[in-house]
Amino acid sequence: MKVLPLAILCCVAVSAQTFSAQTFSGAADLDSAIDQAVHEDKIPGAVLLIGHQGKIVYRKAYGYRALAPAKEAMTVDTIFDIASLTKIVATASCLMKLFERGKIRLDDPVTNYLPEFQGGHSAITIRDLATHFSGLRPDLDLEPAWAGYETGIHKALIDKPANPRETKFVYSDINFILLGEIVHRLSGMPENEYVKQILFDPLGMKETGYLPSPALKPRIAPTETLKDGEVLRGVVDDPTSRYMGGVAGHAGVFSTADDLAKFCQMILDGGDGLFSTATIRKFTEPQTPMSQPILRGIGWDIQSPYSGVRGELFPLGSFGHTGYTGTSFWIDPASQTYVILLTNSVHPHVRKAITPLRGRIATIAAASVGYEAPGAHEVFTGLDVLEMNHFLPLQGKRVGLITNQTGVDRLGKRNIDVMRAAGVNVAALFSPEHGIAGVEDHENIADSTDVKTGIRVWSLYDKTRRPTPEMLRGLDVLVFDIQDVGARFYTYESTMIYAMEEAAKARLPFYVLDRPDPITGIHVEGPMLDPDKLSFTGSFPLPLRHGMTMGELAEMVNGENHLSADLHVVEMTGWNREDWFDATELPWVNPSPNMRNLNEAALYPGVAMLETSKNYSVGRGTDTPFEQIGADWIDGRELAEYLNARAIPGIRFYPVRFTPSSSNFSGRTIQGVRFTLTNRDIFSASRLGLELARALAALYPGKIPFELNRNLIGSGAVIHALEAGTDAAPAAEAGLDRFLILRGKYLLYR
Repeated sequence: MKVLPLAILCCVAVSAQTFSAQTFSGAADLDSAIDQAVHEDKIPGAVLLIGHQGKIVYRKAYGYRALAPAKEAMTVDTIFDIASLTKIVATASCLMKLFERGKIRLDDPVTNYLPEFQGGHSAITIRDLATHFSGLRPDLDLEPAWAGYETGIHKALIDKPANPRETKFVYSDINFILLGEIVHRLSGMPENEYVKQILFDPLGMKETGYLPSPALKPRIAPTETLKDGEVLRGVVDDPTSRYMGGVAGHAGVFSTADDLAKFCQMILDGGDGLFSTATIRKFTEPQTPMSQPILRGIGWDIQSPYSGVRGELFPLGSFGHTGYTGTSFWIDPASQTYVILLTNSVHPHVRKAITPLRGRIATIAAASVGYEAPGAHEVFTGLDVLEMNHFLPLQGKRVGLITNQTGVDRLGKRNIDVMRAAGVNVAALFSPEHGIAGVEDHENIADSTDVKTGIRVWSLYDKTRRPTPEMLRGLDVLVFDIQDVGARFYTYESTMIYAMEEAAKARLPFYVLDRPDPITGIHVEGPMLDPDKLSFTGSFPLPLRHGMTMGELAEMVNGENHLSADLHVVEMTGWNREDWFDATELPWVNPSPNMRNLNEAALYPGVAMLETSKNYSVGRGTDTPFEQIGADWIDGRELAEYLNARAIPGIRFYPVRFTPSSSNFSGRTIQGVRFTLTNRDIFSASRLGLELARALAALYPGKIPFELNRNLIGSGAVIHALEAGTDAAPAAEAGLDRFLILRGKYLLYR
């Protein structure tokens, strides 16, 4: 690390203001990095603010607010032209509010809201604009000079795309100029007024807004020097926004570090009452086309050429944005941290981009707050909770227990045994697919007897998939305790739903002892199951990966299907929605014979989408089911090269040969590809499944009968797109917005 001469350090320190006297562990390194940038004229000065776990832990000003026409010391209350942070703070926030009010849908064509766009004929959607995959150019032409908001909007409406939509990431101000006009038309007021009403005023961002008052000019950091020698101060630096009068969807907002801290904390707090948590999650999750390696949210940057501000420690899945004038913020939900760095690096002349400085500051900040990925912590399942309460709700009742080998407490003891030891009368057992021990892998499993207790085990995977009146005779209550894997077509979900329906008919109380969704409760991915195609592999219209626990699913089905079941969900304690199963300190028990680890569970929703095909192996009969696929018509090297070229986030592909000992291609050596997860938090099982289907169709036409996999893929529109060789991603995402809103009504955990 370069050390500045003492004289320079003293000079810079004159303008430094610290937030508190408390020592911040990274203070010296942060100071050195920013002081050095000031000394080397990479920036005139800066304000740095770091928030962590709900508190501002560092706040300081460096260098100079102005260098021309005279030097002025930087202060922490300096107001900055935040440039493209406007896209997030103003426009994306307005879109969130309109989205929640049902006035806008992300997959609607822009022409639904701007009928004159492209002459009324364009397939470009709101999502395309917000993720910069519209195909539009980076900016409007500025010469010959023009003026007026309406003129700028007209130019944006008729600007011809340079690329087809969803084929290339091109960061474009035109996209957000159009989105700003949509905000204007749907809200009935200019964007500067609407965002003030729905965000700035409620959040107390008193010094944030478009068109700052002349009275604030002394505290505003100046930006560029125009050709006539005028130094811009209190007037937006972006020329397009300036031509439009200073109010536009892409640039024009002025703000302070303190006000932006309120905004960042609101995002970390899940909306803080201004927006729903589901909406915040929706807008900050990847929304770019599945065929593209760039990851952008609705406005937000996640992983793109502009993501250097993230630094080296904040994980993929964090998000933020930068502004041309030298502003940036980055937010990491995992560590509950945000870093705001505000500079006016374009004053009094434009300098090189400060991406290296931004990244260095983020890295130091992450290290200083002790960033760690969420680690293991104690989670107590519904079974554990009841066990600690001596199973009081079940005492004195004849209990029917629907379970299998996964029904163990956190010490590995069977639910059957701990219930009986507590005096609970377990009168009957019911087993799902794979049987009470979870080792049978064939159709139609007969009734049996539990070897240890002698209790009869009724099979719910034989001629009937439902408890019959005979099975329920004499019971006072049904209890469900099985570990699910979080995929729509895993049949334990249907077993629970069918049993709950029969319990409702018999007027038996139905208890669900809740357990984690092992592949997290935050990832929701299509395709949705068509409502007219319900079956045992999908008995409720869910997306491929629903991000819900069995207890939450039970609440949803009971409510939406109007079962009127006497449902009791015994909730877990200690479980967070972002938890993977390995963060729970619970024992892993194979949920089924071919589900042997968490890695396979993460891959399963995508890989299994095509496994109905009889001429295709998903690795059953090997040591690594769902971690590889193959067939006697696949060239492993060719397929791996094709898939790796798609740059699918979070996963790599390698050619492989394997010989299944059972299932498809038993005893035969076949070629295929092996899957290696490199980052499970940004990995999309849905995208893997669709990319795999697309690759197989392109390289080996006609080999995969997509319609045969109808119950697994779930969506007829997706099958149609795959058969036509077109992008299936839009069809796979159809209906997710509505499901997320519905799902939000039934979530039991934060």
